[in-house]
Amino acid sequence: MPESFALSQLLNQWFGGILASGLHAVGMPADKAAEQATSVLSAFGLELLVVAGLIAFFILVRISLSVEKPNPAQQIAEMIHEAIGGQADQVIGHGYQKFQAYVTCIFLFVLLNNLTGLIPGIKAPTTLLVVPLGLALPTFLFYNFHGIREQGVIGYAKHFAGPIWWMAWLIFPIEIVSHLARIMSLTVRLYANMFAGDLVTLVFFSMVPVGIPVIFLGLHVFVSLIQAFVFMLLTMIYLSLAVAHEH
Repeated sequence: MPESFALSQLLNQWFGGILASGLHAVGMPADKAAEQATSVLSAFGLELLVVAGLIAFFILVRISLSVEKPNPAQQIAEMIHEAIGGQADQVIGHGYQKFQAYVTCIFLFVLLNNLTGLIPGIKAPTTLLVVPLGLALPTFLFYNFHGIREQGVIGYAKHFAGPIWWMAWLIFPIEIVSHLARIMSLTVRLYANMFAGDLVTLVFFSMVPVGIPVIFLGLHVFVSLIQAFVFMLLTMIYLSLAVAHEH
């Protein structure tokens, strides 16, 4: 990923050598380790900018709240809140409000990171495998934590045992593997789709620099939106399954 902004250069200057040394220490060739360290830190720099942008947007909305004359930022925030809240209500059901902040942040963070791929010379952070993995792991921990919090350790463990007690010895390990596979599913789905989208856009810009690539920029926006929505939707589904009580 090209170092296209000062933050990326600064991160690579401060931490590039340390990260490259660590990757080399675990068996990665030195040249490959340096390249991977640069990619990871450049992606991290973009993520930091996305986070800063989201925080600035939330602060702007908060300090300019108005019932009588809502500004455009407030209107956008309300539209997002209502749309995601309605989806969460349908998928998670009663008590969805306590999860709405997380799924909203996941959606916006993934979407904006995906859209950075529209900037010439920049690869979206989500085209780097460690970024989707870094989103999948906290999501996995989040829904399991709330499943245990909602039902207790014993009650939550019963979800893994299945409805037939004498089959629990077989169902339990299958369910454990199935839940762990969700990490891979979230990671690979986002990574593969965004990597392919970025690659297609790059290829067509290389072949035909004007005109036709605009279509693929629109396709990139569409794919970015869909992948952010799918990641958020899967998060909601996993939460709904984790907090559901068996009757």
